[in-house]
Amino acid sequence: MKMIIAIVKDNDTEPVSTALTTSNYRVTTIASTGGFLRSGLSTLLCGVEDDQLNKALDAIRGVFIPQKANGDKRCTLFVLNVAEYHHF
Repeated sequence: MKMIIAIVKDNDTEPVSTALTTSNYRVTTIASTGGFLRSGLSTLLCGVEDDQLNKALDAIRGVFIPQKANGDKRCTLFVLNVAEYHHF
Protein backbone atom coordinates (compact mmCIF):
# COMPACT_ATOMS: atom_id res chain seq x y z
CA MET A 1 0.00 0.00 0.00
CA LYS A 2 1.10 3.58 -0.68
CA MET A 3 0.28 6.92 0.90
CA ILE A 4 0.08 9.88 -1.47
CA ILE A 5 0.72 13.23 0.18
CA ALA A 6 -0.23 16.06 -2.16
CA ILE A 7 0.52 19.65 -1.17
CA VAL A 8 -1.53 22.00 -3.33
CA LYS A 9 -2.55 25.65 -3.37
CA ASP A 10 -5.91 26.37 -1.75
CA ASN A 11 -7.62 27.08 -5.08
CA ASP A 12 -6.53 23.65 -6.39
CA THR A 13 -7.77 21.70 -3.36
CA GLU A 14 -11.32 21.13 -4.56
CA PRO A 15 -10.41 20.04 -8.14
CA VAL A 16 -7.78 17.57 -6.88
CA SER A 17 -10.08 16.20 -4.20
CA THR A 18 -12.91 15.84 -6.72
CA ALA A 19 -10.64 14.09 -9.24
CA LEU A 20 -9.62 11.53 -6.62
CA THR A 21 -13.08 10.93 -5.16
CA THR A 22 -14.58 10.63 -8.64
CA SER A 23 -12.03 7.85 -9.23
CA ASN A 24 -13.25 6.15 -6.01
CA TYR A 25 -10.35 7.13 -3.75
CA ARG A 26 -10.80 8.47 -0.23
CA VAL A 27 -9.11 11.77 0.54
CA THR A 28 -8.39 13.61 3.76
CA THR A 29 -7.66 17.33 3.49
CA ILE A 30 -5.63 19.29 6.01
CA ALA A 31 -5.29 23.08 5.83
CA SER A 32 -1.64 24.14 5.92
CA THR A 33 0.62 27.09 5.16
CA GLY A 34 4.10 27.37 3.82
CA GLY A 35 6.37 28.72 1.15
CA PHE A 36 7.02 32.33 0.33
CA LEU A 37 4.78 34.75 2.28
CA ARG A 38 3.09 31.80 4.04
CA SER A 39 0.64 31.29 1.20
CA GLY A 40 -2.48 29.18 1.73
CA LEU A 41 -1.97 25.50 1.03
CA SER A 42 -3.78 22.26 1.63
CA THR A 43 -2.27 18.86 2.29
CA LEU A 44 -4.25 15.95 0.87
CA LEU A 45 -3.71 12.42 2.13
CA CYS A 46 -4.79 9.46 0.03
CA GLY A 47 -4.02 5.79 0.71
CA VAL A 48 -4.02 3.52 -2.35
CA GLU A 49 -3.17 -0.08 -3.14
CA ASP A 50 0.13 -0.53 -4.99
CA ASP A 51 -1.57 -1.51 -8.25
CA GLN A 52 -3.76 1.63 -8.12
CA LEU A 53 -0.94 4.14 -7.60
CA ASN A 54 -0.50 5.19 -11.24
CA LYS A 55 -4.25 5.63 -11.73
CA ALA A 56 -4.45 7.89 -8.66
CA LEU A 57 -1.42 9.92 -9.75
CA ASP A 58 -2.93 10.31 -13.23
CA ALA A 59 -6.13 11.65 -11.64
CA ILE A 60 -4.08 14.27 -9.78
CA ARG A 61 -1.96 15.16 -12.83
CA GLY A 62 -5.10 15.62 -14.92
CA VAL A 63 -6.07 18.64 -12.80
CA PHE A 64 -2.93 20.58 -13.64
CA ILE A 65 -2.62 22.08 -17.11
CA PRO A 66 1.01 23.00 -17.82
CA GLN A 67 1.64 26.73 -17.57
CA LYS A 68 4.45 27.86 -19.86
CA ALA A 69 4.63 31.49 -18.68
CA ASN A 70 4.51 30.78 -14.96
CA GLY A 71 7.23 28.68 -13.33
CA ASP A 72 5.27 28.60 -10.06
CA LYS A 73 4.71 25.06 -8.78
CA ARG A 74 1.09 24.21 -7.99
CA CYS A 75 1.48 20.71 -6.56
CA THR A 76 4.12 18.76 -4.67
CA LEU A 77 3.61 15.00 -4.34
CA PHE A 78 5.18 12.51 -1.98
CA VAL A 79 4.53 8.78 -2.26
CA LEU A 80 5.35 6.73 0.83
CA ASN A 81 5.30 3.02 1.52
CA VAL A 82 2.73 2.04 4.17
CA ALA A 83 3.73 -0.85 6.41
CA GLU A 84 0.26 -1.34 7.91
CA TYR A 85 -3.23 -0.03 7.30
CA HIS A 86 -6.21 -0.31 9.64
CA HIS A 87 -9.71 0.96 8.89
CA PHE A 88 -12.32 0.99 11.66
